[in-house]
Amino acid sequence: MNSLQLQSFQASSISSATDLPGLFRLQRARRVSSAGLRIPRVSSCLASETKKKADPSSSGKPVSKETKEVMETEGSVFVRTYARAPLVLKSGRGCKLYDVDGREYLDMTAGIAVNSLGHGDPDWVKAVVEQANTLTHVSNVFYSVPQVTLGKCLVECSFADRVFFSNSGTEANEAAIKFARKFQRYLHADEKHPATEFIAFTNSFHGRTMGALALTSKEQYRLPFEPVMPGVTFIEYGNIEEFKKTIKSGKTAAVFVEPIQGEGGIYSATKDFLQTLRTGCDDAGALLVFDEIQCGLGRTGHLWAHEAFGVTPDIMTLAKPLAGGLPIGAVLTTERVAAAISSGDHGSTFAGAPLVCHAALAVLDKIREPSFLAGVTKKGLYLKELLIQKLGDSQHVKEVRGLGLIVGIELDVQASPLVDACRDAGLLVLTAGKGNVIRLVPPLIISEKELEQAAEVLRECLPVLDANIPN
Repeated sequence: MNSLQLQSFQASSISSATDLPGLFRLQRARRVSSAGLRIPRVSSCLASETKKKADPSSSGKPVSKETKEVMETEGSVFVRTYARAPLVLKSGRGCKLYDVDGREYLDMTAGIAVNSLGHGDPDWVKAVVEQANTLTHVSNVFYSVPQVTLGKCLVECSFADRVFFSNSGTEANEAAIKFARKFQRYLHADEKHPATEFIAFTNSFHGRTMGALALTSKEQYRLPFEPVMPGVTFIEYGNIEEFKKTIKSGKTAAVFVEPIQGEGGIYSATKDFLQTLRTGCDDAGALLVFDEIQCGLGRTGHLWAHEAFGVTPDIMTLAKPLAGGLPIGAVLTTERVAAAISSGDHGSTFAGAPLVCHAALAVLDKIREPSFLAGVTKKGLYLKELLIQKLGDSQHVKEVRGLGLIVGIELDVQASPLVDACRDAGLLVLTAGKGNVIRLVPPLIISEKELEQAAEVLRECLPVLDANIPN
């Protein structure tokens, strides 16, 4: 039997007030090659696997007539950008989803870390219906109460002095790119060529629009659309010395980093690393941008992921869970950054609409409660303990890592067969990294009993990985 070692964050990783065991590492004497594995037909991650058309035969369960009809219609009318799982979802309640045939699934995906309050939260539904019956959209030509109220709340519970709303995470990062360049031009108005370049990191994912795409490390996403925005340098995530050599005064406008990388494989920064970024940016006159689109808003057990490290950014981008499933993004900035932005420098027709902002207030009111966040921390620790207990003896499990309810299980083979088997068994999970990481980002309201159920299904389905090892 393989031995299991519990590795906690080093003392420098997070503040002493929150010295949580963030990483559980499995040391293995041998590694099984992934060469020759079956190419997965269905991707459970928007950013980690090559896209192929979904095929009902990739599932071990028979596909009903209604499911097949929906899939065939989708295939005939949509641009083929998504490799969807062969599953047609119809309704949801709490942490459970139901397909068109009435089959129940435990949702450990939360719409890719979006549905933090689960499905059909009564207070969220009430807020949406109430606002839909009052005022849905007016554009940013006018003021609206929900937008101003949400902005005020975000400022009150964060480092920020100012807020800009967008419609998605990639839009939030595009705004942050523009704000960083405008800040440098504003600060150095007399210089002919102010700083315009950016630093990003390996395994990063910041979005799919042209600017955010330029900050995303995987070449397979950038190459088909080149030339993307020039001036981005990628360095190894966590490499302090490489960062010190790379950042340059008068050249680097901003540094973009995820305190915990989601799509990249659930990798956490350390306090020393983020503090080095903060000091380096201050010395070089660059801005530090934290992308908390996936790891922010309570997912780590802190309202903001960076709070665990005691390092504050100049700009923070948000999106996924903020409006509980409705499209929203946000850029939070200091007054110093906001002073560089003038009327007309950026904008959006739909961003900050009354309906979406009123829904977001219902989400934020719940998530920011200390008792709610403490519950996330507790459940996150319990989930990792369960995974270690139930999966720790598997030769395929290399590491379980994460903070709060953003957890990754790194495998020594591709994860798709396990994802498919879990789905057939009524459990929905995602992949991350290079397709070899199971990503668990459930609704933050998930119960311990449901976590136990998820861990047990994963344990029962693990043997499917043995069938994918070449002889």
